[in-house]
Formats: sequence, C-alpha cells, structure tokens
Amino acid sequence: MGTPKVFESEYRFCLILWEREPVRSSELVALCRERLGWKPTTTYTVIKRLAERGVLVNENSVVRSLVSRDEVQSAEAGELVGKKFGGSLPAFISAFARAKPLSGAELDEVQRMIDDYRRGLEHD
Repeated sequence: MGTPKVFESEYRFCLILWEREPVRSSELVALCRERLGWKPTTTYTVIKRLAERGVLVNENSVVRSLVSRDEVQSAEAGELVGKKFGGSLPAFISAFARAKPLSGAELDEVQRMIDDYRRGLEHD
C-alpha cells in the first residue's frame, strides 16, 4: 500500500510527535499551541485525520506514530522525483546541485551513499 501522504502542516505536527512519542494528546495540544500557534481543536482534528490515514494511533489519549520520519521523507522525495523529473533521479540531482552547490563534505557523503547502494546490489 505504501506510506500515507502527509501534507505540510501535518508534517510540522509529525516533527513534534516524532520528537516526543509516545506522548499524551494533551501535551501535543500544548506543544502545537506553543510551536505552531494552533488552537486545541486544530490539533485534535489533525490527530484524528492522521489516525484515519494510518500515520499515527491514538490509544487512551496516548499518541504514537505508525510511520517514521524517514518513511515520510522517502515517500515525499519519490513523489517529487516522479512528478517533477519524470522519475529521473539524475535529473533531480542535477537540478538540485544547480540550485544549491554541494560542499566537498556533502559530495563525499553522496558518494558514500552511492557506494553503499552499489555494494548492496552486488550482494543481492
């Protein structure tokens, strides 16, 4: 089925959840008021909506995620590459590098990721 879609304001909420989970819904209400300027009804609506989509679970007023930050980010990146770059990762990387030049350390990290991925393919 894949990772459920998490929209921008929901993502900001999830950042708070991932940082604190498991967390009581009343604490989330206070944190969202403080950090996002949300009213309690907004927070409870987001909790309900994300629970319905399988992003989190709210049991006995304790909220915990069902999907990780990495899963949400990977799904979003895949959607972006698919929609905006015709599924071409090289086209995405080229556009990204033109918009934000990579430092030597970032290039080294990307190269390590490519090398690790390549080694993983060799073992399959």
